[in-house]
Amino acid sequence: MTLRPPPLVFALLLLAGCHRADDGAVTEQVAPLPVQTAVVASTRTPRTQAVAGTIRPFARATIAAKITGTVATSNLVVGQAVAAGETLVTLQADELAARVEQAKAALAQAEREYERERTLTSQGASTTDAVLAADDRRRQARAAAQEAEAMLTYTRVAAPFAGVITGELVKPGDLATPGRALFDIEGTDRLRAEVQVPESLGRPALGANLTVMLDDTPLVGQLVELSPAADPVSRTRLAKIDLPSSTAARSGQFVRVLWPVADDVTLTVPASAVSVLGQMERVFVLTAGHAQLRLVKTGARDGDRIEIAAGLDAGETVVVAPPAALRDGQPVVLQP
Repeated sequence: MTLRPPPLVFALLLLAGCHRADDGAVTEQVAPLPVQTAVVASTRTPRTQAVAGTIRPFARATIAAKITGTVATSNLVVGQAVAAGETLVTLQADELAARVEQAKAALAQAEREYERERTLTSQGASTTDAVLAADDRRRQARAAAQEAEAMLTYTRVAAPFAGVITGELVKPGDLATPGRALFDIEGTDRLRAEVQVPESLGRPALGANLTVMLDDTPLVGQLVELSPAADPVSRTRLAKIDLPSSTAARSGQFVRVLWPVADDVTLTVPASAVSVLGQMERVFVLTAGHAQLRLVKTGARDGDRIEIAAGLDAGETVVVAPPAALRDGQPVVLQP
């Protein structure tokens, strides 16, 4: 009589046999593979934002009259180059010349009175107080003469610095009054770019070099002024950037300043580390001696390296040119 094992025992024996077969298969699949690796490289790239600006001269002024008088001569031509101290407008004010003569006569009389009192005092015919009073009158007369002569110099209006006339605001025969503008002038030896920077952008240190795009020509300027307060309406801050003296820029010309913002961090790996399966891009990351499959998103390619937009972190180690037999979770050994 043949003894047959109960069904439960038969099932257990069959399951044990399957496990032994599977153990052999797994051992065969997870055998270590020799691989070469590379580290995910991180590169910082400065990022900028273009901000519109205008070329302005460092020196610019609107020259106004200081006295009342008639414009006698005007040597103003818009666009004309002038030297510092060159006379551009003369005013006719005869009363000022008369005031100078009066002041000179009063000074001469005060000088004579002082000398007389000093002589009398030395002879005992006057007092020291009389000499002091005469000296006070003499000093007052001298100051009045100096004031009158200074007022007379205001009839001659000169260029305060070398530059170019940008505005002719009077003609001969016009009446000039204190505060009335006569002409505009701008310097040409030093130019700067003035921009309104959004307050959301960063604050480079004063003295930092910034790129200024003049048409398609890049110039390197130096940040010399940056307002600490933002305009409450435009929410911008005024910045001034000195330009090189050799620049061909013109006053009023449009420019774009490349204002620095946060740096871009770019991750790259060897292009051979990325494999494609259908529409998926994959890499193997070395983790504790095992190859871990990771889906990634790539970007631009530069030579033998490719940008990783997502899926990896800087400093991780990836498998280069992974063997076709490499599987997720498989142990690996590094090739020398």
